[in-house]
Amino acid sequence: MAPPSGRAADPMLAGAVTILSPLIAQVEIREAGQGPTTCAGRNDGFCGQYVLDNIDDYVRPTIDHLELVVLSVLLGFVVAIALAVLSHGRRWLIPPLVGVTGVLYTIPSIALFMLLLPITGRGTETAVIALALYNLQIIYRNANSGLANVPAAAKDAGRGMGMTKRQLLWRVELPLATPEIIAGLRIATVSTVAIATLAIFAGAGGLGEIIYNAGLQRDVFKTNIVMGSGLAILMAIALDGLLVLSQRFAAPWRRLQPA
Repeated sequence: MAPPSGRAADPMLAGAVTILSPLIAQVEIREAGQGPTTCAGRNDGFCGQYVLDNIDDYVRPTIDHLELVVLSVLLGFVVAIALAVLSHGRRWLIPPLVGVTGVLYTIPSIALFMLLLPITGRGTETAVIALALYNLQIIYRNANSGLANVPAAAKDAGRGMGMTKRQLLWRVELPLATPEIIAGLRIATVSTVAIATLAIFAGAGGLGEIIYNAGLQRDVFKTNIVMGSGLAILMAIALDGLLVLSQRFAAPWRRLQPA
């Protein structure tokens, strides 16, 4: 038997598509879990069921974001403390260092990412370097202020015990400056959690990936924006709480109450 002509096949194909289309649509809706009758399909402000069904989609970006924050804060802390120690005995270095770190802090984050891309390429390295540069201003100023505010009596007591300048720095001045250093570290950490959401433009991922991809959809998916922002806020609160606890152990004398 000869096969049916194209004209005869077209109505048959059209009929089959008409019959199967609703079934295919139901399968797709069931698989995606975003039908018009669900909170995700209606694009409510927040859909808890969608989050529970797709919780794995938030784990990797959260870990990447935490990695960006920890690495950049540690790098910025090491460099800022080194600059503070260097300028502590050379007061003439403080104004230029404050000026340079201040200029770096005023550069828009996306612009700084773009400036680094030709040098370091897309990825975590670019994001960490840029975020660490933003930390320098905050941590350096607080560390420098803490060292400058060490009581003269404490330094005189150290000298009376025969301490050298290096011993006085590490055993007296830096420990007494710890509260102000940690205060700067807290501010730097919280601000880094927020700025790191823009690391998506450097190809570093993080929670910004969730927020950015939600905004690219034809109808902005509100649940992912709420989740990405909420996770960033919770991370900032958690890290700030850990730093507060670390200060209680690093500076136990601050817990002593006057008699």
